[in-house]
Amino acid sequence: MDDRDRYGRGSENAQPEGARVMRHVQRPTPPAQRQYGGQQQDQGYDDGYGDAYDSGYNTGQVYGQGGPGVPGARRGQGGQGTGGPRPATRPAPNWGRRIRIGALVLVIAILGVSIGTYFWADGKLRREVDLSKVIDRPAAGKGTNYLIVGSDSRDGMSAADKKKLHTGSAEGKRTDSMIILHVGDHGDTMVSLPRDSNVTIPSYKGSDSGKLYPNTGRQTKLNAAYAEDGPELLVRTIEYNTGLHIDHYAEIGFDGFASIVDAVGGVQLDIPQAFKDKDSGADFPAGKQTLNGSQALAFVRTRHAFAASDLQRTKNQQKFLSALASQTATPSTVLNPFKLYPVMGAGLDTVIVDKDMSLWNLASMFWAMKGVQGGDGKQMNMPISGSTGGNLVWDKTKVKQLVQELKDDDTVTVSGN
Repeated sequence: MDDRDRYGRGSENAQPEGARVMRHVQRPTPPAQRQYGGQQQDQGYDDGYGDAYDSGYNTGQVYGQGGPGVPGARRGQGGQGTGGPRPATRPAPNWGRRIRIGALVLVIAILGVSIGTYFWADGKLRREVDLSKVIDRPAAGKGTNYLIVGSDSRDGMSAADKKKLHTGSAEGKRTDSMIILHVGDHGDTMVSLPRDSNVTIPSYKGSDSGKLYPNTGRQTKLNAAYAEDGPELLVRTIEYNTGLHIDHYAEIGFDGFASIVDAVGGVQLDIPQAFKDKDSGADFPAGKQTLNGSQALAFVRTRHAFAASDLQRTKNQQKFLSALASQTATPSTVLNPFKLYPVMGAGLDTVIVDKDMSLWNLASMFWAMKGVQGGDGKQMNMPISGSTGGNLVWDKTKVKQLVQELKDDDTVTVSGN
């Protein structure tokens, strides 16, 4: 055998047979220099044959990822070949999106608290007066008429409470104050009805018995109607003697009144003249002062210290209720849950309303009283023409005009006492 056959055809060549048998893969020669990071970098080294030899590790070619022009080459952020993967850059926070999400969460939380508060408060309303039992009612006019009653109820009061508040221990319930609050588009009006007003007791249906009592022409003081058959007869008597439709009823007793005042932190009043009254416990200097619950009750109940007696007392009652509403409906109370909930709890636990009264109606009533205090409305007594047997007689002509203006929701031009 020829040596050339034994060693292969290339045995005479300088290269070994293995090199001739295995096909040589020529790696592409990269450019001598590449642009990297703003500076030129050498990509390879001289292999001794005059060619720059690339090991392939710089571009990832060893793993099948070549430099530019080679399929599968890894590219950097700018689309240029790099010497290796760059670390990922953390994207800037999307503050607009975060703010929108935060605002949405806040709105949902506020709505949740508001809805929960509404149902909590609505469930505490004492809807105990049924105006559907009132018969022969006058037609409703424009606007809304509230009858606000302060009773001398001592229900739930201990002997110590009665002594502290100077309420006495009389049995039963009577009305210490009665105010018609008209809420309309042409200004709100508070009209006090003196409890000694002379009125006719009309025919009525007993609130408990359902028995019909005829009109006998009996005349008596207005607060006697309440003592005889409660809120329903009081509403029936006022509507009969005025011709004005009462839409809603709200009543509060002695203890409840004092509790609300204390819950709101006292009510500031400017008392123009000092006065005392041993029956009510009043003892006030002149000037601005903050009244607590027991002092407030003494203020609205005092009449013996004034020459105008009950007429001056009704003016003081309007003044105080408006101040109370004005101080309650403030951001410092409404936006402070530690103050709002005690105030609402004290009020809702003690205020008695009609069955159709909603929280919106109650809020409207308080806002209207606040508006009157701020000068956006009118405060007055029912016009009086004289007295008979100790009872105050209404001025029929003025009362008729006043009622018509309220029915039509016109600006009230009638003056009271």
